[in-house]
Amino acid sequence: MKIKVATIIQDFVFLQENDHHIPPKTLRLKIEQGEIIVIKIEGQTAGWLRYGYFWDLIPMMNMLSIEECYQRKGFGTKLIAFWESKMKERGYNQVMTSTLSNEQAQHFYRKLGYKDVGALLLPDEALEILFIKTLS
Repeated sequence: MKIKVATIIQDFVFLQENDHHIPPKTLRLKIEQGEIIVIKIEGQTAGWLRYGYFWDLIPMMNMLSIEECYQRKGFGTKLIAFWESKMKERGYNQVMTSTLSNEQAQHFYRKLGYKDVGALLLPDEALEILFIKTLS
């Protein structure tokens, strides 16, 4: 297993084919800014974490995706721990994420120490729960 910051040469094609939530131009920019981390198992990309910044101040995980065959094996936890460690090294003492209230991910984040801090209710969407974690 290897966790690393994504690169255009090694990871762009996989991410473009699998992350349908942002356009390719934005994806390329996120990779160039070092805001996507990938996890590889036996040379194959098993998942990724994409982040940005809430209020331009607090690192916010916008996407965590683990390929189905690797789910529930601790790889998501390791990917998040790697990201949290990098954010702490950069001087941040808090990180954030969110998930829809109808998704199981909310329980996963709480188990990792994330605390509910609010919610958004967008038209025609389930409630979006916001989480924050203080890094120790």
